[in-house]
Amino acid sequence: MPIADLSSFWNGVESFFQSLADVRWTALLAGLACFGTYLTLRSRAYFNVLRAAYPGERFQWRRIWGAYVAAYGFNNVVPARGGDVMKLFLVKTSVPNSTYPAVASSFLVEAVFDATIAIPVLAFAFTQGVFPKPPDFSDLKAFDLSFLAAHPKFTLFLITALAILALVLFAVLSRRVKAFWARVKQGVTILFDRRRYVREVWLVQFCGWLFRFAAFWFLLDAFGVGGSVRNVALVLGVNAIASLMPFTPGGAGVQQALLIKVFAGTATGATVAAYSVGQQIAIAAFSLALGFAAILLIFRFRSFKAVIEAGRAHRAAEERAERGEEPPVRPTPGRRAPRARA
Repeated sequence: MPIADLSSFWNGVESFFQSLADVRWTALLAGLACFGTYLTLRSRAYFNVLRAAYPGERFQWRRIWGAYVAAYGFNNVVPARGGDVMKLFLVKTSVPNSTYPAVASSFLVEAVFDATIAIPVLAFAFTQGVFPKPPDFSDLKAFDLSFLAAHPKFTLFLITALAILALVLFAVLSRRVKAFWARVKQGVTILFDRRRYVREVWLVQFCGWLFRFAAFWFLLDAFGVGGSVRNVALVLGVNAIASLMPFTPGGAGVQQALLIKVFAGTATGATVAAYSVGQQIAIAAFSLALGFAAILLIFRFRSFKAVIEAGRAHRAAEERAERGEEPPVRPTPGRRAPRARA
């Protein structure tokens, strides 16, 4: 984590432990229960995305749920969204006859809903008079935001470079470009059936989002800030911005700097700092425990590291098989990947 991020984050950690006795544990547990329900509904929506992409295959929702929560938990403790690589492997080896390009592109379907929700949430947040304008991000004590806001030309260059790099990577990942893009299109098949997408993905994700909304309401109450529609919307706006900063786990540092600014007139600085760190620690610990249970009980791995190593080995073996150096690889997450009912 960048040094400039540490001030707001560690100040919040100190405030969190000082106010630990004041935490309302019933509200905290209710918030985590709602957050677990949110992840479960999101995983169901993603399962429906995969069913549309592979209508002839039979696979289990519990394995998709396990891959989803494992990735989410890992992303909360490791920067640069390393959990997405884990999710790619676990999903690929859970869906018979699936391909890495199709599974990777299926991740994009979730972003459609996220954009439709994030835009109105951010619009509301910026109209409340407490949310810093993008040019003011450079004054916040968060390296990620302050550096990018203070150097707009570099930020534009970085976004452009990343977009070009993504296109280049997509192009070189397969020798047979047409077949590759056909697989990419397969992953987003459900988007071409708008009624099915709305029914099986968007509405399911929206139900999950309602539980996420409730989760942050309870968490705001648990740490003494106070739950309300306005406060939750501001928190969701902060999370939307922090999610774009992959340099720290879960946007740590960025979240704290923004929340302290946003809630400056709502609660004391110590209370907001305690909440900003407390809710992040609670969600990270909860999702990490849930993810570890998933890889242990569903996929039979003993650590996140073992999943990553197995994923690398599996991908390397598939590349050798594509070159004709060895027989095709059979999906083997953990001990085995059984064909089962959807």
